Amino acid sequence: MAQKSTIYKASMQITDLNREIYPHVQLTVARHPSETERRMMLRLLAFAHQYHEQLELCKGISTDDEPDIWVKNYSEEIELWVELGQLDEKRLKKASNRAQKVVIYAYGSASDIWWQKIQHKASQFSNLSVYQINEEQCNALGDLIQRSMELQFTIDGSQIWVGNESTALSIDINLLQDDT
Repeated sequence: MAQKSTIYKASMQITDLNREIYPHVQLTVARHPSETERRMMLRLLAFAHQYHEQLELCKGISTDDEPDIWVKNYSEEIELWVELGQLDEKRLKKASNRAQKVVIYAYGSASDIWWQKIQHKASQFSNLSVYQINEEQCNALGDLIQRSMELQFTIDGSQIWVGNESTALSIDINLLQDDT
């Protein structure tokens, strides 16, 4: 019998000083059995960092046709495609061809090596931004997880402060490639 997704509730207060927006978002998050808690928390971090009124968490890891997060317009065109991890060239090309803007959040101990290998090919996609998140900071994010979470995200420059009632973390978002 296949394992079912674990459901989490997240109440997120986002303070984005870069864009001067301050939304409060209620999310129900399904964590696929093959997804780690750390990766799920990275999805929430990316959601806060890319916040848009029409931003949606997708099936992500459980399907090849969707990213982790996206924005679709009323015509069902993909305006924003957000993925976590170290994508191969084929996936980068697919995302760049389907969406107006693509954002990748690379993480993991091998993300530097991945970037060295893919950087030249990634530079060919003018609609692609790539961020890198430090391994130790990623691991610390996993400590914030609870089945029902109240999280605060404060975004200022290339830093995101993430906290709950008992813990606060500073996460550095390193921009490797910008789509501008």
